[in-house]
Amino acid sequence: MSLSYKLVIGCSLILLVSLSSTFYIINERQQQLIIRQAENEARAIFQQIVIMRRWIADHGGVFVEQLPWAQEGPPAQPESVSSEARRYARKTPAMVTKELVSYAREKELYWFHITSLQLTNPENFPDEFERAALLRFEDEPLQEIIAMEEMDRVAYLRYISPLYVEEACLSCHSGYEVGGVRGAISVTLPLGKIFAEAKANRNLMFGVMLLLVIFLSSTLLFFLRRMVLIPVDELTTSIRHFSEKGPPPGAIVRSGDEFEELSRSFEEMAASLSDYQQGLEDKIRNATAELQHLNQQIYTASERKSEFLARAAHELRTPLTSIKGAMEYITARLKQKTTTTASPPDDLLEFFEIAQKNTDRLIRMVQTMLDIEYIETGAERALNLTQVNLVDIINESIQSFTYDAAHHRLDLCPLPPDLPHIEADEDRLRQVLTNLLGNAVKFAGEGTAITVCAGAKEDVIQVKVCNLGKSIPMEQREKVFERFYRSGDKGGSGLGLAICRAIISAHGGTIGITDPDAGSGVCVYFTLPLHSHNKE
Repeated sequence: MSLSYKLVIGCSLILLVSLSSTFYIINERQQQLIIRQAENEARAIFQQIVIMRRWIADHGGVFVEQLPWAQEGPPAQPESVSSEARRYARKTPAMVTKELVSYAREKELYWFHITSLQLTNPENFPDEFERAALLRFEDEPLQEIIAMEEMDRVAYLRYISPLYVEEACLSCHSGYEVGGVRGAISVTLPLGKIFAEAKANRNLMFGVMLLLVIFLSSTLLFFLRRMVLIPVDELTTSIRHFSEKGPPPGAIVRSGDEFEELSRSFEEMAASLSDYQQGLEDKIRNATAELQHLNQQIYTASERKSEFLARAAHELRTPLTSIKGAMEYITARLKQKTTTTASPPDDLLEFFEIAQKNTDRLIRMVQTMLDIEYIETGAERALNLTQVNLVDIINESIQSFTYDAAHHRLDLCPLPPDLPHIEADEDRLRQVLTNLLGNAVKFAGEGTAITVCAGAKEDVIQVKVCNLGKSIPMEQREKVFERFYRSGDKGGSGLGLAICRAIISAHGGTIGITDPDAGSGVCVYFTLPLHSHNKE
């Protein structure tokens, strides 16, 4: 739903609720005014009747002409004849009141009724409302009682007020005292026509209210679209054009109000952003060119460094290997000479042994340099892939560690005889197993067993080397495969596991650390795919 419809619907609902509340209050107020007006009218009728009765009583009655169509009553009152031969009868207040009751009821204006608990005329017998009111008048000093009744689905106002005995009443009504309650006069006003007119007026007001809501909503929608939504649409189009293609030409909204100021501010901001973006792109372009040049320099330096290390290591390893062989030969000859001729000095033999150990150390350092370069340049480029039998490699690696693991027990799990051959670099796999077995011997507890297991699992071969030494915390199990990371105080260069991960990753496998099936310790496992490894 669009903003205009939301706003119009919201304003219409607010207006409708406000007008409905006002309409309800006015209707209730009108209903109360109708009832109050009817009450005042009933009081006026009552006062007129009382004044009329009092005036007739004060004058001893009135003479009324006997008309032919008028119903003649019993000649209970004196009559007189005028000079025009008209006959007149004297009417008492009660008789006049009775005739007025019939006349008013015929005209359907209202009707009233004289009633009492001490009846002289059965026609004045009180109904339930009048009887209850008369009883209350005798017990309580009330001036009037008003009630609403419904008869034949028409609403009526019932009004009743007591009549008190006066001096003029004693001539006709004996047995009363002046000031006592002689009876009461009840006035009944039909309110059906008044309520019908009020209902028609209410329906008219309701229709006018709906028309007013529709008119105001339509007017609000018209002005909202013309003064707000159209400028907003134009500004939105400018913003969308700016986000997609840059600042549009002549994008100012010509509305002459705050929207025009907002549009001018947006155009200025768009121009500033475009200039800033252009400058930023130039800076990024220059920085990218400098970074590419720097990366090229770093790559060239790295290539030269790698080339230097490879050449230096290669050049060093060849003479060192020759020196090592010569030192071994001289040491062996010196040891043989001690059994045939005079023994050479002990310090000379010790010197040659020290030289031989340092030569071995230099060779290991050179190999470490080659291993670092092996990791940095990518192990996969140095793989020599052939079909290998992993079972033979595992057996040979364990046998080569028999002397180093003299204080441990090497347990070999039963290897599957039908373990399939895989395409791999045999020397690199030996290097991995040698590093894993060396770490197991180094970190295993004294006299504990070192277990090596292998088996095919789905489409990979898994090899696991476990020891019962100290476990490695979970947060360090990824760090131990990083270069130069050392765990514990056993020394080492921190490259063994990093080289293992590089070799296994180059073969398309995975390497990780897990817990033994039972007890504490560490299990280092690696997997190799059974399918041929495709070099990228």
